[in-house]
Amino acid sequence: MPIEKIDIDYFLSLSKQLPILDVRSPAEYNHAHIPGAFSMPIFTDEQRAIIGTAYVRQSRRVAVDHGLNYFSERMKIIPGEVIQIVNEWQNNTGLGASGAEGLLIHCWRGGMRSEAVAWLLSLYGNRIFLLNGGYKAFRKWVLAQFEKKYSLKVLGGFTGSGKTEVLKELRRSGKRIIDLEALANHKGSAFGALGEYSQPAHEMFENLLAVELWKAVDNGDEEIWLEDESVHIGKVGIPKVFWEQMRQSPIFFMDIPFDERLSYITKTYGVFGKEKLAECIFKIHKRLGGLDTKNAIRLLSANKIRDSFAILLTYYDKFYEKGLQKRENISSLLNKVSCKNVSVTNAEKLNNT
Repeated sequence: MPIEKIDIDYFLSLSKQLPILDVRSPAEYNHAHIPGAFSMPIFTDEQRAIIGTAYVRQSRRVAVDHGLNYFSERMKIIPGEVIQIVNEWQNNTGLGASGAEGLLIHCWRGGMRSEAVAWLLSLYGNRIFLLNGGYKAFRKWVLAQFEKKYSLKVLGGFTGSGKTEVLKELRRSGKRIIDLEALANHKGSAFGALGEYSQPAHEMFENLLAVELWKAVDNGDEEIWLEDESVHIGKVGIPKVFWEQMRQSPIFFMDIPFDERLSYITKTYGVFGKEKLAECIFKIHKRLGGLDTKNAIRLLSANKIRDSFAILLTYYDKFYEKGLQKRENISSLLNKVSCKNVSVTNAEKLNNT
């Protein structure tokens, strides 16, 4: 069967119908990869290091010899791994046995690793599509997505407004949303890591966001809803050029009474242990101030969680308000939506904006 070399746009278009095989080393894949791609390394991390060292210190020929020796060990195993990957991909996508009529393959730069695997799998009758430029070309595509102009609607509101749940409700009602905090595995505040998985690398976060933006455009969605965020969500950062576009987009601020929001965050975060909560409070002690930090932790220790959180919520309200007013043209961008309580039904009011 033929082996076709294709560009990144066609590659991603085909990824809706075909599985992606990432033949880079496990460490390369684990750091960051094309969302949805399967890891099928041709070399282990140790083998890749040996090949790289041989290339630098000895010669290309010695490095290639090492690579061929390692590849010969993998040749009999790879076809079986591909069958398992295709089966998993079919189960995940629901496309069935007729879904995969080819395989998408890439390595770092579209060089010998991907070409070797492509050659091997083509012998078994597979139609192969190789990504020109490899993962490096995908990363160039990723960064280009953030330079594009989008029609964004930014969901705002003080801490405890239930913005994430409202976003999900907007999605259920047919709106295109991008949940930045879900992509980052972090809720954004000093307490944002509680109850979450480990955060992805910054590069992987960018990959996930770029693909979500591409899906929205590819689907023909005119508007994208996302939550108002600081430039950093935990340890990852929203690409500056895209974040600036968010800051210049209309913001729909859910104006919810303090006590309603306090009840919500007390219920949401009060389930975590006091030691973890105290650690989170201490993270912001410089900005919170010595007295408020001391009182918040003291009240927490006395099991007066609501009172402790009231101090924190007052701080976050001031912090958010200050940031909001710093934005250019905020008077023309800000749309306040009065809401009685924290509820997914607030999405109905936003749907009418």
